[in-house]
Formats: sequence, C-alpha cells, structure tokens
Amino acid sequence: MSEQQQPFIYRPPQQALEILFEDDDLVIINKPVGLLSVPGRLPEHYDSCYTRILKLYPTAKVTHRLDMATSGILMFAKHRDAEVAVSKMFQKKNIEKHYLALVEGQLSGVGDVEAPIMTDWPNRPKQKIDFIEGKAAKTLYYSMGFDGQHQISRIRLIPITGRSHQLRLHMAYIGHPITGDKLYHPEPQRSMLNRMALHASYLALQHPLRHNRLEIISAPEF
Repeated sequence: MSEQQQPFIYRPPQQALEILFEDDDLVIINKPVGLLSVPGRLPEHYDSCYTRILKLYPTAKVTHRLDMATSGILMFAKHRDAEVAVSKMFQKKNIEKHYLALVEGQLSGVGDVEAPIMTDWPNRPKQKIDFIEGKAAKTLYYSMGFDGQHQISRIRLIPITGRSHQLRLHMAYIGHPITGDKLYHPEPQRSMLNRMALHASYLALQHPLRHNRLEIISAPEF
C-alpha cells in the first residue's frame, strides 16, 4: 500500500521550539522533524510550529513552510509589516536558502535539475513532473561526499524556485531520491535513519526592515 493510501496518524514532537534568531520583527526557529509548519485541516492536526509561535507572539505571520518530514530553519514574521516585506523578498528571490540531504546512490560534482512540477491530483499530496502542464522548477546540487559502504551521497541543495516537494521530487527524478523519503522512494532504504534526510541548513537575507544582513545556520542531525 502506498504512503498516500495509509491512514495518517499525527504524533508531533513535544519538545519546545528552538529559537535560532529573534528581534522585534522576526523569529526564526529550528523546526523539528514530524511537526507541521502550519495547522492541518482536522482538529487533531492543529499542533504546528505556527500555532506554537502564536502562543508566544499573537500577531505572528507565516512567511514560508517546510514539509512535516523536513527539519531546519523556518522563519516567521512577528507583525504584518514584516510579513509584507519578507513576502516581497521571496517574490524577488532575495532570500537564499540551502538544504543538506542524504540521497541514494553516488551523485558527484555540481549540477542542476530543471523539470516542471504539478500536483498529482489522484495521489495528493504527491507532486509529479509534467513537461506540459507543470510549473517551471529548478534546483542546484553540490556533492559533499559519498559513503561507499551504504551507497549514500551527502549533498547541498539550493532551490531556485519554490515548488511544493521540489527538492524531494527533483532528486527522485534524476535517480537519487532522498534517503528516508517514503513518498517518493518507498523501496527499502540504505540508511538506519528513522527520518527523511532533508534539513534546511542555511538562510541568508537582508533584514526586511532594519536592512542589516542576516545569516542563519543550522546543522542537521545526520
């Protein structure tokens, strides 16, 4: 049975959110694996990074999201003016994001993947590559090492566009799915990790209101 057909039981981690950066305008956290970025539709899916942030900062706003299975840097605006400014920066691609991942097989050197993405409607939330109806999507990758014993490569990923599941789908598309990604690589994994090996590790931007440069770094657990 595929992942999308199995009943989803939400068991969010209960530890307090780790705050990586905070000022009067922004709060940036280290999102744990297994916690939604924003609430789901059902009451039992209410617990999320955003609902926890709202308890601390009632006027906070969402600026972007990470998949539940992805860990790492997640930024919220503390008020409307900051949200609007950050949104414009994302639209103009003035925010730099890097991810670290483990992928199946040997992926060497530097390269890019350009393959358009659209929702796989019968199998939501799954996405698919579609060169006719898909939206343009581009990902850069940089090899950081290869574990020959387990046949797993460590890579850095930089999304040029921000499509849903883009990094996961692009890696699977070129034959190097992210280790532990049960949605796009349901076959047995080569790693002993009990998670998907994708972590938002770096965020860089000019502060939307104060205009100083911010660089946030978060190391993965893998």
